[in-house]
Amino acid sequence: MALVEMLMPKMGESIIEGTVLKWLKKVGERIEEEESVLEVATDKVDTEIPALQPGILREILAQEGDVVAVGKAIAIIDTENTEDAVTQDAPVQENTSEAISSELSEAASLPNPALTQTNSPLPAASTNTTILGRFYSPLVMNIAREEGIPMAELDQVPGTGLEGRVTKNDIFAYLENRTSPAAISPPDMASPVPAPATSPSPVEAPAIAKPAPAISKPTVSVSGSNEIIEMDRMRKMIAQRMVDSKRISPHVTSFVEADVTNMVNWRNKMKEVYKKREGENLTFTPIFIEAVAKAIRDFPMINVSVEGDSIIKKRDVNIGLAVALPTGNLIVPVIKNADQMNLNGLTKKVNDLANRARINKLSPADLSDGTYTISNVGSFGNIMGTPIINQPQVAIMALGAIKKKPAVIETLEGDLIGIRHFMFLSHSYDHRVVDGSLGGMFVKRVADYLEGFDINTSI
Repeated sequence: MALVEMLMPKMGESIIEGTVLKWLKKVGERIEEEESVLEVATDKVDTEIPALQPGILREILAQEGDVVAVGKAIAIIDTENTEDAVTQDAPVQENTSEAISSELSEAASLPNPALTQTNSPLPAASTNTTILGRFYSPLVMNIAREEGIPMAELDQVPGTGLEGRVTKNDIFAYLENRTSPAAISPPDMASPVPAPATSPSPVEAPAIAKPAPAISKPTVSVSGSNEIIEMDRMRKMIAQRMVDSKRISPHVTSFVEADVTNMVNWRNKMKEVYKKREGENLTFTPIFIEAVAKAIRDFPMINVSVEGDSIIKKRDVNIGLAVALPTGNLIVPVIKNADQMNLNGLTKKVNDLANRARINKLSPADLSDGTYTISNVGSFGNIMGTPIINQPQVAIMALGAIKKKPAVIETLEGDLIGIRHFMFLSHSYDHRVVDGSLGGMFVKRVADYLEGFDINTSI
């Protein structure tokens, strides 16, 4: 019998852990290579994890609801006796018990970290941090620093992550109920002899910090005629990200109206031809993405992110596309290197990502590394919108519905009145690093590319 550990796979560059949602296989069942074994949720997407090799599932090490770090064992698979479905997990349990006993013995020999705990400032959060035996991610450390939480107080925040790790949701939940910095109880030590009571001089008198005023939330009145609906996991995640984005980035929105008559006429002429040839729909979205990718090359400082006091300029042009799911939630798959694709390649990529998004078949890699995002609010009949930036990006564009309007047409013989197709483009950007001139010129350049669309374009 060859027992192999199944590990929590790496599901994206910034993902360090995943939550086990559901096991699709039971102990003793046979697993084929590439067959889905469990469902895992990350902070980006829910996905199924396949087996890398066939065998029998001998033991499940991570239960549903557990948060597991990338690279940690989540199951034991027998890769030799695949025809025998009788569980043989005793050796594994024995080894596991021995390992746990060994770890406990080592832990008992370590000094008590509570004896050295102080109300010290937070260390730099550029990497994962382990302080006094407790793990803190860079995100948690940054939030604690911004909110003025000292290290001693952070150590008292209850964690729901792996091995009591404090997650982003844990620290935000703690901040909701935190009206003033928590009183930090010192470790139990021998009581010192009190010094004689003296009145400190004005110079020696310590400054007493006033507690932060409590932020009162509006009271919600609920009656029997109301229905209370619990947010699902994705809606909670979206809500938190929207609040974070508004807190992090000062939003400014610029608007431009574009005459897209040539684009509309070309698409009306080509959509049936393309459908018959490729078996896929030809939408306006690939044309929008092509125009945005060209404009990013013209204005590369839109394709950046902010890290502290530094601006990180991205070389790759990876454009995210906001897609509405049947549940009403939104998800943003990413088209990598969009500036290097032709219109046919963009069309196929858009259709593939949109179709897989609607049936929940996107992988974490499909949602990572975006540098700019577009949202086609026109698909809902909206003429314009003010989108919220998808962090850590610094800009996002909303594309409104295309409407026919009377317009003045300039010709060599004089001005005429005609019917043209118009649409609004809304560009929201982070005013920390994108000023009105850059934000306005960028959206105008996208409009120029759409207005100048060549009606003889081949696909």
